[in-house]
Amino acid sequence: MKDSEIRSRARELAIRIIDECKKIDTHQGAMVLINQVVRSSTSIGANIHEANYAASKADFINKLQIALKECYETEYWIDLMEAVGFISEDCKNGFLQESGVLRKMLVKSINTAKNNL
Repeated sequence: MKDSEIRSRARELAIRIIDECKKIDTHQGAMVLINQVVRSSTSIGANIHEANYAASKADFINKLQIALKECYETEYWIDLMEAVGFISEDCKNGFLQESGVLRKMLVKSINTAKNNL
């Protein structure tokens, strides 16, 4: 796995989520979920990007672990958005599939970094 691939995938997932959120009628209940899913999905890539400029190997691992947690959180918000009818099941499944790929890539990167301590 290349660093550019994981960064690109994280960026594209965030963009797709933002684009989908633009289509949602923004009444009060929707805005809470939109804000949460946008924050968590954009945080994945931000933490991956920040990991590249980590002060130490431990800091690098920590940033990737935060990205992994944000990935899990994003999956929660996506599932909830589908459950309340803000996005379709197909949309949810596409997002969850991509976040699953990101999770696997992050876990592999974290494990590799830990093994090289």
